[in-house]
Amino acid sequence: MKTQPAAQPWWRFGIVWLVIAGPVAVVLASTVTAWVAWHNVDPVLIEAPVPATERDASNAPALKVRNHAATPRQQ
Repeated sequence: MKTQPAAQPWWRFGIVWLVIAGPVAVVLASTVTAWVAWHNVDPVLIEAPVPATERDASNAPALKVRNHAATPRQQ
């Protein structure tokens, strides 16, 4: 008659550590991400209003191309 081997404790099985390691890695990664986000907050930028003359000058090339593309072809 064959005897069964003695039962091993749960920590002796590698698959148990694989199952435990997944959630532990996720919790650790989310904690590190939260810490980085909390300590490296970008400051709020309050921009001064740009005068209309500067705004129109900076958009001139874009407006020229846009208007050219919307203009019907002349023959």
